[in-house]
Amino acid sequence: MNRIELVRNEIDALLFNQNDKEIRRNGYFHLYGVAQCCSILAIRRGLNIELCTIAGLLHDIYSYKFGYVKEHAALGTFEAETVLIDLNIFTNAEIEIIKNMISNHSDKKHKHDKYSELLKDADLFHTSLYNLSFEAKHKERIKKIFKDLKIKRKLKKVPKKKNTKPEFLNQDNPIG
Repeated sequence: MNRIELVRNEIDALLFNQNDKEIRRNGYFHLYGVAQCCSILAIRRGLNIELCTIAGLLHDIYSYKFGYVKEHAALGTFEAETVLIDLNIFTNAEIEIIKNMISNHSDKKHKHDKYSELLKDADLFHTSLYNLSFEAKHKERIKKIFKDLKIKRKLKKVPKKKNTKPEFLNQDNPIG
């Protein structure tokens, strides 16, 4: 029994039933991409490849099921737990590891357990490959990921903002 394939079937069914074609397309691209990045980082870091890959597949399940992003990590934890329990092929300990990874993956500022950190890194790494503004926002973490993977790449420089006020507030007569 290939547990990754069984979870993929669940993700495929969820995305197939997503009516918004753009959300569906992004879901396939991002969930499968992050899952692959999880596999690579798990190999590199000596963590359970199967559990990391499954967490990557499920990490944004709430966003792609409902098209809702705010608090998606916390809400996605419950969606992922439902999938894992329904499949009836995971131990409680495995479910807890995956839930914890998903719950923590949006909190890039704080340090969590090594599995949660792996999912955060996989999510950022995948996103940084096609969205360079993510490199700028999470430069230090992405540098560490690249170093871990022995990737030599210069990161995009972040231009310093001269002004944080909206444009109209800097004018003498903003109303006209």
